[in-house]
Amino acid sequence: MYPKHQSVPIVLAAAALFVMAASFTILNKTEPAVNGRDNPKTEKLKMQPGFKAEHLYSPSENNQGSWVAMTFDDKGRMIVSDQYGGLFRLQIPAIGSASTAPTIEKLTIGKAVATDTVGMGYAQGLLYAFNSLYVMINNRSNPKFSRGSGLYRLQDTNGDDQFDQVTVLRTFKGEGEHGPHSIVLSPDKKSLFVVAGNFTQPGPMDTYRLPPVWQDDNLLPMIKDPRGHDAEPKVPAGWIANIDPEGKKWEMVASGFRNPYDIAFNEVGDLFTYDSDMEWDFGLPWYRPTRIAHVTSGLEFGWRTGTAKWSATWPDNLPAIVNIGQGSPTNLIHLKDAKFPAKYKRTLLAFDWSFGIMHAINLKPSGATYSGEREEFLSGIPLPLTDGAIGPDGALYFLTGGRRLESDLYRVYYDGPESTAPVAAAPVNKDNELRRSLERFHGAPDKAAVTTAWPYLKHPDRHIRYAARVAVENQPVAEWQDKALSEKDPIALTNAMIALAREGKPDQKSAIFKALLTINYKALSESQQIDLLRAFELTILRMGVPDAAQSAQVSAYLNPYYPAANADINRGLSKVLVTLEAPGVVAKTLALLEAKEQPTNLTAGGNTATASAELIMRNPQYGLDIADMLKYMPPAQQTFYATMLSVAKTGWTPELHEKYFKWFNKAFSYKGGRSYIGFIERARKMALKNVPENKIAYYDKLSGGELLSKNGNDLMKVTYPKGPGKQWKLDNALPLIEAGLTNRNYEQGKNMYEAITCNRCHGMRGEGGSIGPDLTQLGTRFSVKDMLESIIDPNKTISDQYAATHFTLKNGQSIVGRLTNEDANTYFVSQNPYEPETVIKIAKKNVASHKYSPVSIMYGNLINSLNEEELKDLMAYLMAGGNEKNPIFSAKAEVKPGDK
Repeated sequence: MYPKHQSVPIVLAAAALFVMAASFTILNKTEPAVNGRDNPKTEKLKMQPGFKAEHLYSPSENNQGSWVAMTFDDKGRMIVSDQYGGLFRLQIPAIGSASTAPTIEKLTIGKAVATDTVGMGYAQGLLYAFNSLYVMINNRSNPKFSRGSGLYRLQDTNGDDQFDQVTVLRTFKGEGEHGPHSIVLSPDKKSLFVVAGNFTQPGPMDTYRLPPVWQDDNLLPMIKDPRGHDAEPKVPAGWIANIDPEGKKWEMVASGFRNPYDIAFNEVGDLFTYDSDMEWDFGLPWYRPTRIAHVTSGLEFGWRTGTAKWSATWPDNLPAIVNIGQGSPTNLIHLKDAKFPAKYKRTLLAFDWSFGIMHAINLKPSGATYSGEREEFLSGIPLPLTDGAIGPDGALYFLTGGRRLESDLYRVYYDGPESTAPVAAAPVNKDNELRRSLERFHGAPDKAAVTTAWPYLKHPDRHIRYAARVAVENQPVAEWQDKALSEKDPIALTNAMIALAREGKPDQKSAIFKALLTINYKALSESQQIDLLRAFELTILRMGVPDAAQSAQVSAYLNPYYPAANADINRGLSKVLVTLEAPGVVAKTLALLEAKEQPTNLTAGGNTATASAELIMRNPQYGLDIADMLKYMPPAQQTFYATMLSVAKTGWTPELHEKYFKWFNKAFSYKGGRSYIGFIERARKMALKNVPENKIAYYDKLSGGELLSKNGNDLMKVTYPKGPGKQWKLDNALPLIEAGLTNRNYEQGKNMYEAITCNRCHGMRGEGGSIGPDLTQLGTRFSVKDMLESIIDPNKTISDQYAATHFTLKNGQSIVGRLTNEDANTYFVSQNPYEPETVIKIAKKNVASHKYSPVSIMYGNLINSLNEEELKDLMAYLMAGGNEKNPIFSAKAEVKPGDK
């Protein structure tokens, strides 16, 4: 959430709250909001015809933080949370009132005790239900609390309209930007649903709709992110759970997400979420775009770390209904309760923090699931969207801010000619009903489950087949193992073997392979062939490689069909055949490295050029960087095959090795996400382990090793500041820049950017360092004030993705640095931001504790060596995202902060 790996952190208050008396303070200092064209806050918004927007409040202008979560209570009042502070309650005037300025009170929670000086807040999720306020908080944002992230219930037990009782429903291991997020009410209003990101361990559940037998389950060689992100991943990754109002019963509903921030139910009770991408993977075959998921019972969405991410074509997970592309998902709302025209009554609103877009996803039933058509509902630059809700008046309320950015509260309502009357929910279609009937067998044994679900293992609807298989997997294996092995229908047999590979014992390995070999491969459709290949892969992964005789049988069975015309089939074939060392597989796979790139299913995370090209037009400044990547887009299919071949130990000739290692040399010329080169380099090094020892140096040079080493050690020529410098502070730097910038010097701005070493840690337009956030989009996402604050005082806001870690050793000493990786016994720590490759090793047995440091690894006041003109040029360079053609470098136009 938020700027990619910079989701909004939240804080957990201590569980043993000695609570203080409820009280509040009237804090409204805002002047009546100005509507329409007179207010630049609303002037920048682009909306669909007939809609109007009102700017209601700016908490950051009133020293109330940056608001990131909201809900409405039973009296129609809004409750919000500051990302790094407390809870506020707002009484908002009705639409059409003379003033839109809300009355605001800051809530202090609990009964009187001197130690509780903070109360509650720091929330990424808020929900008012069951006469309670549910608060999802995270302790990384607030070091004052020692307990982990958790879900709290606040109640008013004495009728004074304040929350005097605090109950901890559950704490979580895992916090930060991929921690626990939102809470929503179930459609029947009897329970709650919660969602958490992939760094959040859910803890034990009472029931699981999908049996908890999670593994990485991918034969592609595991390469973790070269930059250390998600270095020690834990399945099931991001998850969604259903709980009772007291938090006593927890049921795992779905998993396999990266970092979904929010969830929403439509008018017939189907659940949806908006999951994030890993943009550092852009251009790689395992990149998966931000996407909308229909969260069915027992859903596996296939997120894994590094190269282990699942293809959405695989039958043991389900695909997205809409792939959106690059972005930073935050809020998700269904508009069933909005007073909007009928066309929006079956629409999801998906908020993107990075690009400031509300995507309208118009849902249409499609078999047991949905299809979606995307359109832009609302946008603005910059508009860092954090949370939103439909108010009791049917209007859309939304927040902007996050990470201490300038924060605002808006209201959007329809004022056009179309009717906004309620629309009756469409009846649930037969396939959807059938899927739901099978889902009742998820989570617990039922003697009727196998008999009822089995016929649907061959149903033409993928979601129904999935629901049937999960129903079977929830039953004792002994009840259906023999039935599975004796199944004659090829589609039912494939799905039964997937279930048995996941739930059965290794002694069934030979029987599973034998059963799969009875299927007429040639008679299957392409999607059915993909399913069958996945069944072979899962059996190898879960139960082991077959013996020599059966390996030969499987190879002889599949080899005639490799290569195929379908890229997704070729991926499956290459994995199985390379693993089994099938005859000729190296030559066949290597031929695909020289063939024309095959398109893949976009839902599998293949080529996202179309989605990214759209962003170029949407936001040219950031889009130019995407355009540069698209110009040198890596061939994702070739990368997949090259990675798979990195573990091939047999079947090579000198000629094949020559072709293979030359491919790596060429691959380094492409541009992808920030981890692209690292992934290619690690695959190359894995491949070098499988060549004769006397050829390692030769193939290392042939594959680009010498070039990488040389480029990595090149010294950059730097033009140093002329000065004289000064002690730059916000009060003297901000007026200088806000006065306007015109005819700035691009070369000097770039030189100053390098002179004060920004490029050592930050990337811009595909070049530079990687230990800090990429700065290409800086000018479209942050104000000049935000930029200057971060430069002058980098300790004010530190993303946990870039924070240093403070290690306290058992001998009393301490070490501070950036934790880049860890294994079972050792922490690997980089202490020099200018030499991030140099790490020290800290034995875990010697560490008493470790925590994130409140001190940024970025040095403060780096601009103090610059004179006024140099500072102006630097800020112009940052605002332009390094684009020399930006008007800020032209004498023809004056650009002031906020100009587009």
